[in-house]
Amino acid sequence: MSPSLILAALWAVAATLVALLPMRYQYVPGVTLLIAAPFLIGFIGYEHGIWFAALGLAAFASMFRNPLIYFYRRARGEKPEIPR
Repeated sequence: MSPSLILAALWAVAATLVALLPMRYQYVPGVTLLIAAPFLIGFIGYEHGIWFAALGLAAFASMFRNPLIYFYRRARGEKPEIPR
C-alpha cells in the first residue's frame, strides 16, 4: 500500500477516535485533523490521481460536514448555532 493511503487510513482512525471523545476535548485534535486533511488529499491526488483525491474529498466532507457547514455560514456572515 502506498504511503498516502496508509496516512489516510491512520487519519480516518484518528478522526474516529476523536469523535469518541467528549465534545470539550474534541476541539484541538479535531481542528488539527481538519487542517491536515487538504494536505493529505493533495498527497493522495499526487500519488494516485484526481479520482482518488475526489473520493478522499467526499469522505472528508462526509466526516466533517457539521464543521464545514459552520465555517461556510460564518463566511457568509450568518451567525450559526453551535451544536451542543
